[in-house]
Amino acid sequence: MSDQDKWEFYKDAQGEWRWRRVAVNGRVVGASSQGYKNQADCVENARRNGYHG
Repeated sequence: MSDQDKWEFYKDAQGEWRWRRVAVNGRVVGASSQGYKNQADCVENARRNGYHG
């Protein structure tokens, strides 16, 4: 994983927030294991997994 990785936050098919970490080569190198009702909870989980935004 790299500091150049891109973090994406999105709503899944059930309308819950999720995140994924995408490497510069386009591969997903990390993702949330569950959906979140609130975007803030999703972002907090991403921070615990290396997100610095």
